[in-house]
Amino acid sequence: MRYLTSFIIVLFFVQSITAQTYEVGLIAGGANYIGDVGSTYYIAPNDIAVGAIGKWNRSKRHAFRASFIYYEINGDDSKGDDRRKQRGLTFDNSIKEISVGMEYNFLEWYLYDSEPQFTPYLYTGITTFNYGAQAIDANNEINSYADKWSFAIPMVFGIKKTLGRDFVIGAEIGARFTFTDNLDGSDPESRFGEGFGNLNNNDWYMFTGITISYTWGRIPCDCTF
Repeated sequence: MRYLTSFIIVLFFVQSITAQTYEVGLIAGGANYIGDVGSTYYIAPNDIAVGAIGKWNRSKRHAFRASFIYYEINGDDSKGDDRRKQRGLTFDNSIKEISVGMEYNFLEWYLYDSEPQFTPYLYTGITTFNYGAQAIDANNEINSYADKWSFAIPMVFGIKKTLGRDFVIGAEIGARFTFTDNLDGSDPESRFGEGFGNLNNNDWYMFTGITISYTWGRIPCDCTF
């Protein structure tokens, strides 16, 4: 009897997990950074960003979300203001980002209805990322000298809609406020260079793109969080 009771408890636990709706898919678009080199436009994607995304739709209003995104970023003073054009610096870098957090739906998101679903949403959480720490060398060129990890806060706005019963397509734009000022070498943490630009502001990077995901799972039970 004890083994039967344990089996029933485990079975109920497994069913409670699988009786939720999940999404898994791809995310792709453009990236740009905001810092001390190049253009000062906040939304100006000039390089690629690709990755994978997963969601657990915990209720009609919120979902837990995780993603991995690879970014290429660059800056070129020739695309900046007159002062930056005279300086003439350029750099290239890459970012490997892991992010977890919560997505909030403005409208009820109910994937078990035969009617098409649509909603705007917000996403935030915590992001950790790997990047190349940069500095200016003796030739007045910006180059990476070490791989480092840092954190960022994602602030994302998007829209999404269902494609039939099994797929969801979305579009989003998001900023990542980082805890480093060294994506572009403006505040090097080594002896290889000297700081420049505004050393009181950390760097940002942006994502603008689309997501497409596959959904599965049965109707979830009511939840309080």
